[in-house]
Amino acid sequence: MTDRKALLTDAAITTLAREGLRGLTHRAVDRVADVPPGSCSYYFRTRLALLTATVERLAELDADELAPVTPVPERVDQDHLAALLAGMAERSVTVNRERMVARYELSLESTRRPELRAALVAVGERYRELASTLLAAAGAADPDRQGRALVAFLDGVIFDRITGAGRVPLDPAAFRRTFAEALRGVLAG
Repeated sequence: MTDRKALLTDAAITTLAREGLRGLTHRAVDRVADVPPGSCSYYFRTRLALLTATVERLAELDADELAPVTPVPERVDQDHLAALLAGMAERSVTVNRERMVARYELSLESTRRPELRAALVAVGERYRELASTLLAAAGAADPDRQGRALVAFLDGVIFDRITGAGRVPLDPAAFRRTFAEALRGVLAG
């Protein structure tokens, strides 16, 4: 992604997190990015183009963050994997909270826009494949099925933390315990 497109999609992420989908306009993105009016619409002619590019930018940012675990080693220790997952969840609800809120906004919108849904599904498959590969390296009996379950669990924990549904705050140690217990359950089949 070019620097200008990255600047604009980063501003779209911020706008989505702060204002929701109703607040996401080309003009709002221009304001947040602090660029001349019309810049966003020059690069992304339609709202769908902006939304799709924002999904791609989120995937790009996530790929950078996941780079330390790719490629996946041949064997992965369960405790190490639990700590890795807990760290990802903790970052998702703290330093990457804005990205997660934007992702949830896009996910809900994708239920009404098949074209956006296709982009989200393609990106989501990358995460599920990585989870399957990690679980296979940790000794899972059915890594594809278990990887999908693990991603769903991870998403649920993050959503719970971001929306405030879980009233008890989880500290880093509690996150690690939660993921260690879930991982043991997943790997036990």
